[in-house]
Amino acid sequence: MSQPSVLLIESDQHLAQQVSLDLTQSGYHVTVVSHGEQAPSKFEELQPSLVVIDQAQFGDKGLTLSRQLRGNNHPVLILLLMSRDTVGDRAACLEAGADDYTLLPYQTDSFLQLVHLYLQPATSTPEQLQFSDLALDLSHRCAYRNGRKIELTVKEFELLKYLMSHPRQVLTREEILDNVWEDNHGGESNVIEVYVRYLRIKIEQGGQKRLIQTVRGVGYVLRES
Repeated sequence: MSQPSVLLIESDQHLAQQVSLDLTQSGYHVTVVSHGEQAPSKFEELQPSLVVIDQAQFGDKGLTLSRQLRGNNHPVLILLLMSRDTVGDRAACLEAGADDYTLLPYQTDSFLQLVHLYLQPATSTPEQLQFSDLALDLSHRCAYRNGRKIELTVKEFELLKYLMSHPRQVLTREEILDNVWEDNHGGESNVIEVYVRYLRIKIEQGGQKRLIQTVRGVGYVLRES
């Protein structure tokens, strides 16, 4: 079976060579694009499994490019290389349709760990989780509520999966960080609030009742009231 292809959008030649070498040595097929304007056509040509965008180099243009690629009919994972890790940066990452991010300066081990996590072959799992009128399709990594399809980023999917695997159970922020973010959260819990907010926007569209409840000072719980 052929390895997934990766489209790397990176204007820093030295960093592009390093990231490309790391991915190639890990068995991925890598194509590097140094100018953002070239990315959409190359994306259409390659139909990659993963796109890596250096948002630190391209700034707002990198976020715009992420939105543009996310709007394409081809499903793709999008990772951003970011220089800062504030709540605002995380929100911008989500708003741009990216699945996740890794911080610069570039570290081979942490970057490849994230790539392997997202591109590892799917394992056999139950096809669906159900809570109230919300269903989570584990095979296609999307949700449905009253028949309405809800597209999810990878991290949104993992968070919702964890909540739906423990219905009506109060989950602490530490438990969520350890199980959804593992070692990639740096001990900060603000990232959970960002993702919960965007999950709620998607799940509660059209005025549907809230299912992800906040337990002040503790964490979150999936329940109807």
